Amino acid sequence: MMKLGITRRAFVTRTTLSLGTTALANRIGFAAESRERSRSKIPAAIIGHTGRGDYGHGLDQIFNDRDNIEVVAVADPVAAGRAKVAAKARAPRQYDDYRVMLEKEKPRLVCVAPRWSDQHHAMAAAAFQVGAHVFIEKPITQTLIEADDLLAKAEQAGLKIAVAFQMRLAPNILYLKKMVEQGWLGDLLQIRAYGKQDNRAGGEDMLVLGTHLFDLIRFFAGDASWCTARMLQNGRAITRQDAHAVKEDIGPVAGDDVEAQFGFAGGVVASFTSRAKLQQTIGHWGLELIGSKCAARILADIFPSVFVLKAGSWEPSGKADRWERMENDPTLNATPAERSTETANKRVVDDWLEAIDKTRSPACSGHAAMKSLEMIMAVYQAALSERRVTLPLAVRPHPLKTVGQ
Repeated sequence: MMKLGITRRAFVTRTTLSLGTTALANRIGFAAESRERSRSKIPAAIIGHTGRGDYGHGLDQIFNDRDNIEVVAVADPVAAGRAKVAAKARAPRQYDDYRVMLEKEKPRLVCVAPRWSDQHHAMAAAAFQVGAHVFIEKPITQTLIEADDLLAKAEQAGLKIAVAFQMRLAPNILYLKKMVEQGWLGDLLQIRAYGKQDNRAGGEDMLVLGTHLFDLIRFFAGDASWCTARMLQNGRAITRQDAHAVKEDIGPVAGDDVEAQFGFAGGVVASFTSRAKLQQTIGHWGLELIGSKCAARILADIFPSVFVLKAGSWEPSGKADRWERMENDPTLNATPAERSTETANKRVVDDWLEAIDKTRSPACSGHAAMKSLEMIMAVYQAALSERRVTLPLAVRPHPLKTVGQ
């Protein structure tokens, strides 16, 4: 059974009212008096906004088919969308205001599901106020100030944040991580990341899909210590005046051409590229890990694929190197169900619940999500200043916003 710490508010309530009933024990969240009731279910709630971020990939169903969790309600201001999600999530109650839902239902687990990040901070902060652990769609927030605030609130309340970075826990990514740590690549020297480089190439690509890639870069190389970058808009260096909104409200973006470089401990260097003209040349978005012995390539997706560069002999046309599937890849014979978004989400949720139970940090933690966002903000800071910037960033406001915005 998941162990949930008692907040100060819950402690005061328990002390004052001398809890004795199952209903009240569940309301404050599996306190000491209720832990022996193994049949009690953990109340969970889902927050979305149809037409304004909707719900991230499968996030409206992350609590389904869990014997120890009960979805008590869904909040969405759009009635039609709310009803559809409530049916899929098997939620008995619906609310048009997530604040009202949180106050009435007092869930212990909350999914902040909108793809748009404009309401992430407010939604997660409201969940913390009722003592709920939060699972949130990426990017975690629109600014580092907002992310820092959520991390501080969660830490103060003893609550756990998990973010939908599904690739980090894919079986073949975990296997590749183990092999890299055992020296299979030799010394890790370079990481090259490429965005999808479609019509969103540049700043939008960097924020929407690059968020996943920066998280994977950190997974393999640790925290970056510096960043340099060049960002262009229509062939010229960007300025703050190039900041603009995009179809999905993920905050301001700029640039249609990004080249960034990061430095890490041990001499590892990573790059991120998003240029529309490279889409046909580079192909699938993802990253390459280049070591002193060999190289690996991750084709990014909810269910990623991993390839290894096999050195060939020299021929008249050049050296015949080729990419082959990684040997002993645990996903080679994966079933369609194992490749599904549902299964990818389940891994992250399972780890989140275990982290709550064992009072450790989730693998896909709020801190990891903040650091991924910080790398993106570092790219903007370096490009706008035309200087190398040091990480962690000392300046936390959004680089594309002027002071006071």
